[in-house]
Amino acid sequence: MTRIGFDNAMYIERQSEQIRKRIDAFGGKLYLEFGGKLFDDFHASRVLPGFAPDAKMQMLLRLKEKAEIVIAVCASDIEKNKMRGDLGITYDAEVLRLIDAFRGIGLYVGSVVLTQYAGQATAEAFKQKLERLGVRVFLHFPIKGYPVNIQHIVSPEGYGKNEYIETTRPLVVVTAPGPGSGKMATCLSQLYHEHLHGVAAGYAKFETFPIWNLPLKHPVNVAYEAATADLADVNMIDPFHLEAYGVTTVNYNRDVEIFPVLNAMFERISGKSPYRSPTDMGVNMAGYCIIDDEACRSASKNEIIRRYFTTCCDLRRGHATQEMVDKLELLMNQTGIAPENRAVVPAARDRARDTCDQPAVAIELPDGTMITGKTSELLGASAAALLNAVKALGGIEKSAHLIPPSLIEPIQQLKVGVLGNHNPRLHSDEVLIALAISAATDPIAAHAVAQLPRLRGCEAHSSVILAQVDLDVYRKLGMNLTCEPRYQTKKLFHR
Repeated sequence: MTRIGFDNAMYIERQSEQIRKRIDAFGGKLYLEFGGKLFDDFHASRVLPGFAPDAKMQMLLRLKEKAEIVIAVCASDIEKNKMRGDLGITYDAEVLRLIDAFRGIGLYVGSVVLTQYAGQATAEAFKQKLERLGVRVFLHFPIKGYPVNIQHIVSPEGYGKNEYIETTRPLVVVTAPGPGSGKMATCLSQLYHEHLHGVAAGYAKFETFPIWNLPLKHPVNVAYEAATADLADVNMIDPFHLEAYGVTTVNYNRDVEIFPVLNAMFERISGKSPYRSPTDMGVNMAGYCIIDDEACRSASKNEIIRRYFTTCCDLRRGHATQEMVDKLELLMNQTGIAPENRAVVPAARDRARDTCDQPAVAIELPDGTMITGKTSELLGASAAALLNAVKALGGIEKSAHLIPPSLIEPIQQLKVGVLGNHNPRLHSDEVLIALAISAATDPIAAHAVAQLPRLRGCEAHSSVILAQVDLDVYRKLGMNLTCEPRYQTKKLFHR
């Protein structure tokens, strides 16, 4: 069974209380830069077992009456159709999704700010679309010399040209569809305008990782570096905090590098800086809520290996660089782990070897039982592994036919004879639909369907890169799937 290493209830309580204190410290108005994912933070839930993916939202709901949301999105990202990789949607679509999600749980979305706005046609069209939907939109513009020319930035010709975002609540949470959207610049611009309006306001940063009061090379923090290999983030000791307080804390390079600039901006805006270090700016209480350090270390090591396989597959697809893979290999070496330390990896490789190198998938069940699936005439390996897993979870005989061949064959005929597919084997989605149909008349199949939710959180590994439809099914089931960075065939084009 997965060991719980993190107290989620304690986290929600302590985090919301810390934010309340920071609001009061600035006289009742706080701009909180919200880094990472507000929704579906599965990275945090994987490296901190017990952390709920919606924990940040639950924390914000404690402050619902005080909070409003401002969503920042870079106009250039809209122009480039930048995608959110985990969801496969563009940033403008993600803004709409976020607004719906916030409103759906009762949080107030005050406005959207288009940062780096320079008249981009698609950004202007998106602005008009939002306004037709009743969403207020504000524009922030490129500032010459940003971020080093502080005298120009903090002036009527810099922040002064940005539109003032009208906010009405004590806590303004500034979030975004992805990194590089301009959250920090939005907060600082607002501090400048609030000062002109005679409003006392402050700034703080809420970023879960790296966890400032864990050691620099703690696997939880190393897993953050692995997750941001594409951004080239590096964890480091906060030298400003060490000098100011004689205490060692952890931050990451971008915050450390920009801190002198931020400090100078604070001084120019309000006459003095409230902070002596990047660590001071943060309000993260996650480190205080770890209740089983070894469980979090183990989970984080597994996550580093997962990130390695994901990046290797991205390299094979042409979406990553060799430098990113090299960095992940270095992180694994530093942590003393190898790909084979993830139990499902050798299990899938061994199963593939036993079947003459045909694709194979291994799934580790919650009790540690290892289940494998092989490629057959009827099923792909990923589909076979799912059926074998629900049989094991439900105590169903291995030899039982959950889906009668008489049901599979017409589906294959439809795929090949009518829809023009070359591969007659059922993919994961097709086999689950067939299983659900079989469950209508077969109580054993119905019992198997009832086991599917128990796959959430299970580890899985494939000996080849799976089709996108199989990847999507495993993701929707909540399974942690990785693949070897190779395709089943040597074709140049792969769906």
